[in-house]
Amino acid sequence: MRDLRQDIASVLIGEAQLQQRIHEIARDLEAHYEKEGVENILLLCILKGGYIFLADLSRALNIPHEVNFMAVSSYGDATHSSGAVRILLDLQQDITGRHVLIVEDIIDSGLTLDYMRHNLLTRQPASLRVCALLSKPSRHKISVPVEHIGFEVPG
Repeated sequence: MRDLRQDIASVLIGEAQLQQRIHEIARDLEAHYEKEGVENILLLCILKGGYIFLADLSRALNIPHEVNFMAVSSYGDATHSSGAVRILLDLQQDITGRHVLIVEDIIDSGLTLDYMRHNLLTRQPASLRVCALLSKPSRHKISVPVEHIGFEVPG
């Protein structure tokens, strides 16, 4: 079996730094939702990339929460955004009156996230916030509110 680490030129963020930041985000989320009097949140993971971040964040959170998933795509050829966003897997539950936290792995162009936010807001959640592990500001085509960012990385 081939060692895939040979394919990596350099590591931008080490495991310890990554886990420390995820725990910091969890504490920030706890403080925010406690201040707002929120007792339960819905973590909405954007598949496929977000699931590992979601798992780490979910384990780090010390507040009651549920997990659900959506799969969306705005990539025409897997490297450049087509601008057309498609829902590949939709939510299987009603989010009306729920406090929803979108958990995203990487914000690249912002097109998918913008579409997701607008789509979910039509479903009347009590609140809608965004948490992303990584953001590539140089690649953003649209400004989207993101309340929690783990790291900004080069595009």
